[in-house]
Amino acid sequence: MTDKIQATVTTKANVYFEGRCVSHTIELADGTRKSVGVILPSTLTFNTGAPEVMETVAGACSIKLAGQAEWKRYGAGQSFDVPANSSFEIKVEGEPYHYICHFG
Repeated sequence: MTDKIQATVTTKANVYFEGRCVSHTIELADGTRKSVGVILPSTLTFNTGAPEVMETVAGACSIKLAGQAEWKRYGAGQSFDVPANSSFEIKVEGEPYHYICHFG
């Protein structure tokens, strides 16, 4: 899907975990921050400052929120919430996982 919006895009990529996760930060005209990125097949742990909603654009992942024992799977069109000041493990197998992270 393509949307035409007024936004500022940070052109330098955010590169994490030796290139297994790459994203770009977007700031909308109203100050809302998002990141758009891709995670290559791997198992990674992310820490959060602000609450996040991870929207799956393509591919699939399994996630385990801090304090939970079970993994949950998400595919294209689905999203999951991560609380502030927390963490989550994400497992991507097969195809890369494309996402939009909505902060706050």
